Amino acid sequence: MSGLSESAAAELVDAARAALRGAYAPYSGFHVGAALLFADGGLVSGANIENASYGLSLCAEAAAIAKAMNDGRRGGLVAVAVAGGRPDQAGAVLSGPEPVMPCGRCRQMLHEIAALGGTDPEVIGVAEGSLLRMPLSALLPHAFGPANLA
Repeated sequence: MSGLSESAAAELVDAARAALRGAYAPYSGFHVGAALLFADGGLVSGANIENASYGLSLCAEAAAIAKAMNDGRRGGLVAVAVAGGRPDQAGAVLSGPEPVMPCGRCRQMLHEIAALGGTDPEVIGVAEGSLLRMPLSALLPHAFGPANLA
């Protein structure tokens, strides 16, 4: 794991929660925000973007990764936080009792950007009142990546 401090983890979780505001989830009603922390201290966030043609939807992690890559970030990924839930009647998004973790596709995408810098980022899944923290390698053991193509 990255040895991420509690204050850095809290800042990352706050960024993931803030990213929820950008979610477009008219079909599932489930809003997700993700935040990526890089070794230089840079934070990049994204929110899920659904599409009527479901296969064209983007997860929050995929949106954040695309943004980071478009900004020229190649490697240096230290940690990822993912928060999500359904909006209440006032429109506030509340986390559920279980942590939100990246789907399989996003785990693979996170592995790709991490492998470019040789890191094993900490993944933080946010639940109401708790966090689940583990290295990406525990979520995607024996991952396929750039090294397999060499």
